Amino acid sequence: MVTRLKQQYGSGIREASTYLGQAYMVVESSIIYELLQVLRDQEEFDYCVDVTALHYPQREKQFDVIWILYSFPRNERIRVKTMIADGESLPSSTAIWGTANWLEREVFDMFGIKFDGHPDLKRILLPDGWKGHPLRKDYGIIQQDNEWVQINLGIESGQ
Repeated sequence: MVTRLKQQYGSGIREASTYLGQAYMVVESSIIYELLQVLRDQEEFDYCVDVTALHYPQREKQFDVIWILYSFPRNERIRVKTMIADGESLPSSTAIWGTANWLEREVFDMFGIKFDGHPDLKRILLPDGWKGHPLRKDYGIIQQDNEWVQINLGIESGQ
């Protein structure tokens, strides 16, 4: 599968290997949507298990965005990762897998990563008025918590 995809996408697939028996690929963000669609339609990865992210503030492309996919017919998982800079967005994969809807909302809520074409991209875990994105490594959670609790609950935070 990886050989076929590398022939099709060339240098767009920057890395492909297995780790502890699970395949993974690191791909350019410009091909991510098309590659995810190929993985569903041609390679039978019919379930999006998770969409998540990692923040590396010292890098130029600060965010890794990772899709964990599962194929019921093949009983196989694959991880697909791309990297983007702060402020860049990615195409939504909700048209490929309905399960990506709330997963992308969580990535938006926690990291601030936007998914173009998402049907309802808004916070899912935190209140609408929450400032910032708590899973970024440069986020001051105590300060935000104190401010939100004071404004919305009228009490001092227990932090």
